[in-house]
Amino acid sequence: MLATIASAALQGIDAEVVHVEVNAGETGDPKWHLVGLPDAAVKESCDRVFAALNNSGFHPPRTRTTINLAPGDLRKEGPMYDLPIALGILAATRQLQAENLDEWLIAGELSLSGATRPVRGALAMARLARSLRKRGMLVPGISADEAALVEGVSVYRVDSLDRAVRFLSGQLQLQRVERTRSRRFPTAGGTDGLADFSEIKGQHALRRAVEVAVAGNHNLLMIGPPGAGKSMVAKRIPSIMPEPILDEHLEILSIHSAAGRTISGEMNWDARPFRSPHHTVSDVALLGGGTIPGPGEISLAHHGVLFLDELPEFKRSALEVLRQPLEDGEVTISRSAGKVTLPCAFMLVAAMNPCPCGYLGDSKHECRCTPTQIQRYRARISGPLLDRIDLHIEAPSLSLAELRSDRPGESSTAMRERVQASRLRQQERFKGTKITSNARMTHAQIRKHCTIDATMGDLLQHAMEELHLSARAYDRILKVSRTIADLAGVEKIESAHLLEAIQYRSLDRTVFY
Repeated sequence: MLATIASAALQGIDAEVVHVEVNAGETGDPKWHLVGLPDAAVKESCDRVFAALNNSGFHPPRTRTTINLAPGDLRKEGPMYDLPIALGILAATRQLQAENLDEWLIAGELSLSGATRPVRGALAMARLARSLRKRGMLVPGISADEAALVEGVSVYRVDSLDRAVRFLSGQLQLQRVERTRSRRFPTAGGTDGLADFSEIKGQHALRRAVEVAVAGNHNLLMIGPPGAGKSMVAKRIPSIMPEPILDEHLEILSIHSAAGRTISGEMNWDARPFRSPHHTVSDVALLGGGTIPGPGEISLAHHGVLFLDELPEFKRSALEVLRQPLEDGEVTISRSAGKVTLPCAFMLVAAMNPCPCGYLGDSKHECRCTPTQIQRYRARISGPLLDRIDLHIEAPSLSLAELRSDRPGESSTAMRERVQASRLRQQERFKGTKITSNARMTHAQIRKHCTIDATMGDLLQHAMEELHLSARAYDRILKVSRTIADLAGVEKIESAHLLEAIQYRSLDRTVFY
């Protein structure tokens, strides 16, 4: 007898339908044959399913059985087909009496005892089930909580093969998983696992630059000697970022679900992502890829922060692959198994020393680097990449008086309130478009929302000529000016806002040229 059950295969962060076809009762040796481009994990499903059926009180087929994962030209990976294969076998051998099995989308890994385990990509599968107008989904554990976030699809949690069989045969009633999302905000004092800006001593100019960068979602480069607090500041940036709206939350969760980070418990579901890869990271790990292309660090940082500490220590090739994603907010990866486009609208925060020893220009330490060493060190960062970073800010070393001070700095709560007010102005400004922040403005929007008078135009032209800035830097100065005006609560860009934005580009000349 032939039985067919719908499941799914992940392609990037999206899912495509896979029909699990099981044909039992064939003549020949009592063997199982699994076809349909399965990977090693899928091929091992037969062994897991065989044990799960025995330990759940069912009987494996005693005839030749063929299991086909259609379409046959789509590569399948992972253990998510265990549950649909087991249910297909039971339906094909008449141990499961259920009507309209094809109305459900089913995925889940099976243990040898018959218990289920969560699978990657439940959110993408839920969107697929909704587009196919399925009656509902059967998925295990935390995967059900993920899938339930998608409106318009009924999700049921199944904890074992036996419960899934009894539910489909009408012998057991399961409660539909309700769509929930906790709403926890980070608070002052470093609670909720987030460090607080009140712990940062001094560095007032750096704190201001960080606030401007977060308010407009601009890229930021911090340059300073060792121990100046660059990494401390970067790790506290999530504490002043506004909570993601629902659409952003779902996009973040779908990427991390496809990467398996939600079921492994590595991710805080309520916070914006903060990714800090080591400088030895490979191009593929940073950009994304694999046999079946999956998300890399830049996609895992979508709607969050990608922090690159010791920026010049990264491989040149790894840094250069960031150029197009920084502009477009998405990356397209082509492999033999297929081509996927992954979102990666992240805020880049980078930190570096001014020279190899780190003490160039420091009044307390003598720099031991030769001019050639300094030039070679700085040349590791290309001009086109630097051009895509909106704000460059120096982080000087702290004095002993600042280090000994018991006076706390301004808290993350106060900074976040100003950032939130600025983001609300931007949301109102870009209502009806896909743009959510000033950093993502198009050229047409820059001309509309970043107008300056003739005097400020002459001032900007003079700065462009003195600093040898590109046309891209011109646009980025206007975007930063718009953000500074939003933080000030004014609609029109003023000279003070433009001057502050220009001084954030001064490192183009003083450090890199």
